[in-house]
Amino acid sequence: MSDSPWPERIVCLTEETTETLYLLGQGDRIVGVSGYTVRPPEARSKPKVSAFINAKFDKIVALQPDLVLAFSDLQADLTAELVRRGLNVVTFNQRSVDEILQMIRMLGGLVGCQREAELLADRLNAGLDDIRASAARFPRRLRVFFEEWDEPLISGMRWVEELVAIAGGEPIFPELTRCGLAKDRIVDAAEVARRDPEVIFASWCGKKMKKATIQNRPGWDRVTAVRDDRIFEIKSTYILQPGPASLTDGVAQLHAHLKGLS
Repeated sequence: MSDSPWPERIVCLTEETTETLYLLGQGDRIVGVSGYTVRPPEARSKPKVSAFINAKFDKIVALQPDLVLAFSDLQADLTAELVRRGLNVVTFNQRSVDEILQMIRMLGGLVGCQREAELLADRLNAGLDDIRASAARFPRRLRVFFEEWDEPLISGMRWVEELVAIAGGEPIFPELTRCGLAKDRIVDAAEVARRDPEVIFASWCGKKMKKATIQNRPGWDRVTAVRDDRIFEIKSTYILQPGPASLTDGVAQLHAHLKGLS
């Protein structure tokens, strides 16, 4: 182990902490990543030690990390096992745009890069303000359904719905925005049709979106977004990652589609 006062060997069990550390110039400290990691591309060369809800515990221990970074209740069992094996584990649980920015600042503090993290968070926040300002010039806000999963039908999680609003859309299930668990955001297809979204964004959590599945739901032929062919896929790595990707490429893609329709 290093004599440094800061963690020098870090394992990231999800992509957003990996991307954040690279943006802070600390990618060389990362010794293990999630197999789902695609951002930044160079992180793919790191040893892959986990999926989302399972991990190679012996491989992680063998890497001798002085910090393991995890995300959410879905990784609670993984983190408990790693703690039992004597590792230092920090689990973030960011669910909103503000909490994503807070996570970035907290992570900077953990690795001794507080100033750099503050600057990164401020830069990301300024980018969101620019998109808000652009969206404020739209003639009106289109009704948006963000589809996080197809069967059962699940509406977007909090940071996603917040980004839809920042990008210039009007989420059709605002009452579900604060529901952290996917099971609490299951919606009835008939109710989606009744609320008549004008735009549908789909990101099926790593599974490719099939437009025909959406178009062929009973009664959805009368939904404005279906009738006018306003169904767009946003890949999960850009929008379902509660980190820098969502606050940059993800929201930019939402905004570009909505701007083109306004």
